[in-house]
Amino acid sequence: MASLNVGNLGEFLREQRRSAQLSLRQLADAAGVSNPYLSQIERGLRKPSAEILQQLAKALRISAETLYVQAGILDERDREEAEVRSVILADPSINERQKAVLLQIYESFRKENGHPTASDSTPTADADVAPPST
Repeated sequence: MASLNVGNLGEFLREQRRSAQLSLRQLADAAGVSNPYLSQIERGLRKPSAEILQQLAKALRISAETLYVQAGILDERDREEAEVRSVILADPSINERQKAVLLQIYESFRKENGHPTASDSTPTADADVAPPST
């Protein structure tokens, strides 16, 4: 009854857990899920929610978007855009206005090249930020 994506997710999680040198119990404890539930996810018997995937990603120290793609929740192209946005937003060397402008420029290039952007489906609070004058 398990879908192929869930099985692939389970295999991927098992590989990540082993790479991190964590036992099933250690990962379950770190992610705040039960040991049997995590075992079922790894065996492809359960499909975890986005929230559980986020907890697992945090415990494994990988991006949640990577697990969302593995679970079929997020398209690979969406993951790439989300990662670019996350890196920009997390950069402590630029201020909030610079981040907003940089995101606008990035999105305008994506639109120009025929790719949808996050702002196409979700309005952003920084949509009225003007680019810096030269």
